[in-house]
Amino acid sequence: MTRIALIHATPVAMEPIADAFRRLWPEVDLANVMDDSLPTDLDRRGSLTGDIAQRILLLSRYAETLGSAGILFTCSAFGAAIRAAASRSDLPILRPNEAMFDEARVKGGRIGFMATFAPSVDGLIRELVEADTWVSQPIKPEVVCVPEALQALRDGDAIAHDRLLAQASERLRGFDSVMLTQFSMARARTAVAEKLGFEPLTAPDSAVRKMKLLVGNVP
Repeated sequence: MTRIALIHATPVAMEPIADAFRRLWPEVDLANVMDDSLPTDLDRRGSLTGDIAQRILLLSRYAETLGSAGILFTCSAFGAAIRAAASRSDLPILRPNEAMFDEARVKGGRIGFMATFAPSVDGLIRELVEADTWVSQPIKPEVVCVPEALQALRDGDAIAHDRLLAQASERLRGFDSVMLTQFSMARARTAVAEKLGFEPLTAPDSAVRKMKLLVGNVP
């Protein structure tokens, strides 16, 4: 059975990606790895420092020992470190949002960018703008960050999380695509879609689709 390692930095990302795999690739075997101190340390340092990047590398190397066919990171604040780890591995290693960024490129037009973890935003915008697939196009996504939604989810109020995101998404009506950039935001897909009039892109679904293509649908 094909095994995919999921590397998490927060518990709230676990169920959204598990749900995406259940719906889109149920045959796969999942192995979960977590260091939930990473977001706190990133927030305290104020930037992606060398010691945090080293921890990302060590997590990916541990995931390789699990017999994994591919590795998916689910926390969107560590893109540069994940890219560096991927360059040192023979396995496909996906950053949380790279597949969703590709899907947004295909849709084209005006892009809305929603987040709930503020320290991730600058790095994600850099990933979006600097990605090879975007070179020929000027990208100026409209950013809507709703940190109070993440706090509500951490406090156990998922209903408030979804409501806050739905309300904030009204600012992006008329856009051609809207991305929910944190994995934990995927649960608000339906509430946001009701406000937008179309389905937003979610990082978990996009990531599963891309990983399935990279690894192959081999039970």
